[in-house]
Amino acid sequence: MFRQSYDPIAASVVVSALTAAVPLAVLAWLLAVKRAAPWRSAIVAAATAFLLAWLAWRMPFPLALAALTHGMAFGLWPISWVVLAAVFFYNLSVESGDFDVIRRSLSRLTTDRRVQVLLVAFCFGALIEGIAGFGAPVAITASMLVGLGFEPVSAAVLALIANTAPVAFGSMGIPVTTLGGLIAPILGRDAHETTMVLSAMVGRQLPFFSLLIPAYLVVLLAGWRGLAGVWPAVVAAGASFAAGQFIVSNYVGPELTDVLASLASLAAVALLLKVWQPARDGDAASPPEEDGRGPHDTTGRVARAYATYAILVVVVLAGQSGNFAQLRDMPPPANVTAWLKCGQPGNRQCAEPWVGPARASRPQAFRFPVWEFHWPGSYDVGGGRPAPRIHREPPIAAGRTPYPLTFRLDFLASAGTLVFMAAVVAFIPQLLRGVSPLRFVQVLRQTLVQLRLPIVTISFILSIATVMNYSGMTSSMALALSATGVLFPFFSAFLGMLGVFLTGSDTASNTLFGPLQATTARVSGLEPVLTAATNSSGGVMGKMISPQNLSVGAAGVGAVGSEGLIFRRLVGHSLVLTALVGLVALLQAYVFTWMVPTL
Repeated sequence: MFRQSYDPIAASVVVSALTAAVPLAVLAWLLAVKRAAPWRSAIVAAATAFLLAWLAWRMPFPLALAALTHGMAFGLWPISWVVLAAVFFYNLSVESGDFDVIRRSLSRLTTDRRVQVLLVAFCFGALIEGIAGFGAPVAITASMLVGLGFEPVSAAVLALIANTAPVAFGSMGIPVTTLGGLIAPILGRDAHETTMVLSAMVGRQLPFFSLLIPAYLVVLLAGWRGLAGVWPAVVAAGASFAAGQFIVSNYVGPELTDVLASLASLAAVALLLKVWQPARDGDAASPPEEDGRGPHDTTGRVARAYATYAILVVVVLAGQSGNFAQLRDMPPPANVTAWLKCGQPGNRQCAEPWVGPARASRPQAFRFPVWEFHWPGSYDVGGGRPAPRIHREPPIAAGRTPYPLTFRLDFLASAGTLVFMAAVVAFIPQLLRGVSPLRFVQVLRQTLVQLRLPIVTISFILSIATVMNYSGMTSSMALALSATGVLFPFFSAFLGMLGVFLTGSDTASNTLFGPLQATTARVSGLEPVLTAATNSSGGVMGKMISPQNLSVGAAGVGAVGSEGLIFRRLVGHSLVLTALVGLVALLQAYVFTWMVPTL
C-alpha cells in the first residue's frame, strides 16, 4: 500500500510544493526559453515527474510506472483518437473542396470589413475550432482576412482574439472531456457525469465573453464609431453564439458545443444580411476589386458543402442520444445534476432517455458496450477482491481513502468513433461522384503523419498529470495554493491562462493544472467544479499570446518575424480578459452560487 505524503521534502508543505512544481518548470523552460520541440519537452518533463514521484515522494517504482503508463494510455484513448478523427474530418472537407466553398460563400455575404471579421474570424473560426482546433482556426481565418484585404499583422491580431471563447470546447470538446476524466477520480465520481457537469459550468462562464468578443473585435478594427454602424450584426453574432454555447454545453455535452453554436451564429448573421446591410463606410468597406472574387458556386454546391457539417452534427447527436433526455420535460438550468441522472430508476424530473436501462414502461434499450478495468500494477489482487494500492490521506481526504486507477474503453460510444463514422458517411456522396476509395485512405494516412508528433506530446503531457496526481505532488501544490483563501477563484483564471500560454493548448493546461485546481478547491472549502472549469475558461484567454499560436498567426499572414509585434499588441487584451474571467468566477463562488452545478 502506498500512502500519499504531502510534505516529503524537509517536512514542509511549501518546500514540497516548490519541488513538485519542478516538472512544470522544466516543461515551461524547454518550451518558452529553449524553444525545444513540444514532444521532446513533454518527454523530459514526464521523466522528471516520474523520478520525483519515485525518489522524493517515495512512490513505489511499480506504482509510479503504472501511473505513467496509465496517463500515456489515456492520452491515446480517448484523447488522441478524438483529435485524430476531428482533424481527419476537417482534412476530408478540404480535400473535397467543401471548405473552400464555405469560405467563398462567407466572403460574398458582405463587403463591409467589420461584418467580415465577425463572419470569418469569429463565426467561421469557431466552427474550425470545434472540429479541428490545434491552431487551424487562427492560420485559416487570418489568411482569409488577408485575402479579403486586411493588413497582415492586424489580421493575425483579430484572428487570435477571436480564437478565445470557443477554445474550451475545441476539437469536439476535448479540453473539457480531458478535464473530466482527470478530476473524476479526485472527486470520486463517474467520468462521464463529471465531464457533463464541467461542460455545464464552463457553459455558464464563457457565454458572457461570447457576447463581448464580437464587439471587442469591431472596436479594435474600426473604433466605437465603427461599432455603432454594425451593432445589429454584432448582437446577432454574439447573442446567437452565446445562446447556442449555453444550451448545448448544459443540455447536450461538450462535443458539439462549438459546432452547433458557430452554425447558429453564421446562420443568424447571414439571415440578418438578407434584410439589413450596414451603411457603406470608406474605411470599413472592401476595395471594389475585391468584391465577388473567385469562382462562382451554385446554390446546390453551397448547400452540399454545408451538408457535410450537418452530417457531422447528426451522426454525433445520434450516437450520443443516450446521454440526454428529450427536450419537452427538460429541467431548469440550475438542476443539471438531476438531469444527468435521468436514466436512474425513480427519477421523474425529466423525460425518458432515448436509450438506456430497462423501465417498467418499456423493454431493455440498446446501449453501446463499455469496458472499465483496473489498471495493471495499481491493485492488490491477493485475498479475493482487488483493492487499490494507492491511498489519499488527510487533509486532502477526510480519512485514509483508496485512490482507484481505472481505465475505460468505449470503442463505439467514443466521440472520436462518432466523428470518424461521420467522416465515412460524408465521404459516401464523393464515392457516388466517382472519387476513388483510395483517396479516403490517403487523407487518413496524411492525417496520421500530420499528427504523429502531437499525439506523442499529448500522451506524455497526460502522463505528467497522472504521475503528479497519484504520487501526491499535485496535492502538495494544492495545500500551498490554498493559502490564497477566498481569492483563489480569481487566481484560478490566471493559473489556467499561464498553462495555455506555456503549452499553447487548453487541453494541456487542463491536464497540468485542472487536478490541482480541483484539489485546492476541496482543501479551501470551495466547489471543485467551479475552479476546474475556471482553469479552462481562463486558459482560453492565454491562447492569443502563447508562442505557438503567435507563430501560427504570423505564418498564416506571411509575416514570420512579427511575433514580437503581435505579442505586444495582444498581451494587454489577454490580461484584461483573464481578469474578467477571474471576476466572473469570484461572483459565481460567493454571490451567484446558484450558477454552480454540484456533483
